[in-house]
Amino acid sequence: MRTALVGYGLGGAAFHAPFIEATPGLTLSAVVTSNPARQAEVSARYPNARLLSSLDEVWSGNFDLVVITTPNRFHATHARQVLEHGLNVVVDKPFAGSAAEARALASIASSRGLMLVPFHNRRWDGDFLTVQNLLTANTLGKVHRFESRFERYRPEIKSSWKESGDPADLGSILFDLGTHLVDQSVALFGRPLSVHAEIATVRPGARADDDVFLSLSHENGVRSHLWMSALAADLGPRFRVLGHDAAYVKYGMDPQEELLKAGDTPAGPGWGEEPEDAWGTLGGKPHRTEPGAYQNFYAAVAAGTAPVSPQDAVTGLEVIEAAKQSATTGDSVTL
Repeated sequence: MRTALVGYGLGGAAFHAPFIEATPGLTLSAVVTSNPARQAEVSARYPNARLLSSLDEVWSGNFDLVVITTPNRFHATHARQVLEHGLNVVVDKPFAGSAAEARALASIASSRGLMLVPFHNRRWDGDFLTVQNLLTANTLGKVHRFESRFERYRPEIKSSWKESGDPADLGSILFDLGTHLVDQSVALFGRPLSVHAEIATVRPGARADDDVFLSLSHENGVRSHLWMSALAADLGPRFRVLGHDAAYVKYGMDPQEELLKAGDTPAGPGWGEEPEDAWGTLGGKPHRTEPGAYQNFYAAVAAGTAPVSPQDAVTGLEVIEAAKQSATTGDSVTL
């Protein structure tokens, strides 16, 4: 599949281009960026990729797949343009600014027989794969609480659209880190029945929400507690999963992101492996973390199979919308 990557910031450079290039069945044929410094980076690392300056140049390029990793506010608009030009598309998170926008995109893709794939790569974090395996094997017994965190300590405000107070920028931590946390919860336990949320802006001078807690109630009785924060001076466990028979507790982040930021080539021998001292515990004893496998996302795309369904992205956005309503009223919101 001849692939055009639209955008070459951190997402394009670290999470998309290396995997497109390394996946059999995909070719990184073009990169769209008007930034001269980023164009130079692309030319140095991917000399066979064409450099395009705008999305409009993609339409005459004979591509099979377009990957959208532009700033959040453009995701839905750019994805719609790609679909209307008859091309398959992968869309970085957040998939859209609203559930209604997401449903409209899914409808267009379905009516045209095109692949529309939300980029929820965190389903291939090694720690998440470990939790998934423990649940499949019923190792924990009946699970009653799933705790998940993406916490950081960044007291300084960055000059970035991600820190913008303009709602159109979709820059709050709920759209940034929360999208991942909600998707992982939905992937494990299904669409929640209700949502309760606390949403705050706690750093002095911050304009976007930067400290959020969500409680999701699932049909099977599991309650998901999800934390995301830019001002956590002491980081909690990445996962804490409580079952009737045992608990799994894991600290620290999947190693793939830092490897990709450092320019490592993905999916080679030992890719995604964690050292033993980073493993979580099962029943208080060390438990090996499954290797992270972001490469499996694009392997599925190359095989013509959507590894994440648009409906899951719709559900995630419904949860985010319910969270905003809950934080405003103080009440739980039924989905």
